[in-house]
Amino acid sequence: KVTELVLDNCRSSNGEIEGLNDSFKELEFLSMANVQLTSLAKLPTLSKLRKLELSDNIISGGLEVLAERCPNLTYLNLSGNKIKDLGTVEALQNLKNLKSFDLFSCEITNLEDYRDSIFDLLQQITYLDGFDQEDNEAPDSEDDDDEEGDEDDNDEGEDEAGPPGEYEEEDDEDDGGSDLGEGEEEEEVGLSYLMKEEIQDEDDDDDYVEEGGDEEEEAEGIRGEKRKRDPEDEGEEEDD
Repeated sequence: KVTELVLDNCRSSNGEIEGLNDSFKELEFLSMANVQLTSLAKLPTLSKLRKLELSDNIISGGLEVLAERCPNLTYLNLSGNKIKDLGTVEALQNLKNLKSFDLFSCEITNLEDYRDSIFDLLQQITYLDGFDQEDNEAPDSEDDDDEEGDEDDNDEGEDEAGPPGEYEEEDDEDDGGSDLGEGEEEEEVGLSYLMKEEIQDEDDDDDYVEEGGDEEEEAEGIRGEKRKRDPEDEGEEEDD
């Protein structure tokens, strides 16, 4: 069930890498850069393979094998190999789905009218060495997907959150109103509290005066009772 396999810098033996065989039926991307491949004769059949990286090897021909075993290739990189003439590349005409083809650092790139010749020979391709016939750079599919995903996320965020400026202004207004209200309430509470304290202090003073008067009245009553008792005591002393 492997769909991507990177074997860069491994060492091939007799034109093959041990373990790479027809069992990788689901493989869509295979990279074998700098593995010292001299030919593709032992490449397994990979019918679902779409991208094949073969840069920095020693391949000089035998490209017809690719159309037989990897018929659905859309991208092929043969940069840094021993490709010298157009006849070698002609074998790729049977790769009908091929869209992007790289031959950087191959001797064939030194030919006069190299680009025009390749585009004429392989009319199915759109990009050669990263550029189309009008010298427009090939888009990076992964970057494009990421950018589209970011744009979608931003759009969804704006739809859900709404225009940020309006909400910020409303929040500022709400915050200002709440601060002002709290300040007024605190001021009112402070004044009323002080007024209540003054009223209570006046009540306490009145209570104190009244309580003092009651004590004086009680004291006078006690003296009166003593005066009533004193004559009786004096009479008893005279009888004695």
